Amino acid sequence: MADKTPQQKEFPLINRGYQSVFRAGRLSIGLVVPVAAYPRAAPPELHDQVERIQLAESLGFASVWLRDVPFHVPSFGDVGQIFDPFVYLGLLAGKTRDIALGVASIILPLRHPAHVAKAAASVDVLSEGRLLLGVASGDRPDEYPAMNIVHAERGERFRESFAYIEHMGRDWPDFDNAFGSPKGIDMLPKPAGSRLPLLITGGSQQTPDWIASHGDGRMLYPRGVAGQAAIISDWRARIAATGGPPKPVMQPLYIDLAEHPDAVPTPLHLGMRAGSNHLKAYLRGLRDVGVNHVALNLRFNRHDIPTTLRRLADEVLPEFHS
Repeated sequence: MADKTPQQKEFPLINRGYQSVFRAGRLSIGLVVPVAAYPRAAPPELHDQVERIQLAESLGFASVWLRDVPFHVPSFGDVGQIFDPFVYLGLLAGKTRDIALGVASIILPLRHPAHVAKAAASVDVLSEGRLLLGVASGDRPDEYPAMNIVHAERGERFRESFAYIEHMGRDWPDFDNAFGSPKGIDMLPKPAGSRLPLLITGGSQQTPDWIASHGDGRMLYPRGVAGQAAIISDWRARIAATGGPPKPVMQPLYIDLAEHPDAVPTPLHLGMRAGSNHLKAYLRGLRDVGVNHVALNLRFNRHDIPTTLRRLADEVLPEFHS
């Protein structure tokens, strides 16, 4: 691995999960929940998910990531882990000890930020600082009329919600906001760390400069190494222009782990089918251009999931633990 460049100084200390998952110049590996294969649009089987997440923790995966999918939208074709993410995160906080608990991502325009701030801080405290809070403006237009919210206003609602959540992490906040004006009241609990780590997904209807100034990290969509390199270079330059500290980048990746380690890659929706050696080479490329975390999604994996987790732990994770 190359020495750290000036753009790869250590990231801020926000909470335990942020510190363990994001390390400058390095790449950690997590998993998207459900940790299951469900190639078709039918809802996945979830009866053994807690055991699989506990297995992932014991094998050394850095994180698990839940999604915020309020409605079953047939055209979208995926309902994620089905359960409400904050309810599920509360369960996982009590069933695990060290693995970071992420949500990628809470759709801010569809929720009141007071509820998001309260639920997120609760999970952070109950998990002893392991929450990673991804936030987004949403990509399923059908959900907005279902909540009587104007889809075209989601960018502004995102910014107002983001600011509200930030204020609620402070003692006795006093501010005016489109979502409300808390006066003379406080919200408890406060986050376990210095604040909630807010990771912005994609563009979220915001300008690149706004994202660089406000987010504690950025979640990119999967693309080739060269494409990620260009985005990360621009991201780092914009952060440097703010005078603030460096911030991490992460992305998901769909994989189908082939039985033979040298099996050549073939394209897969937002990812690849490949042997472990080619998967490691791709992950090395992402690490070298500045991706700090990859959340593997096993939805299209064709082999037994617990066996695949053990193979990943044996054949892939060791290279990225150092």
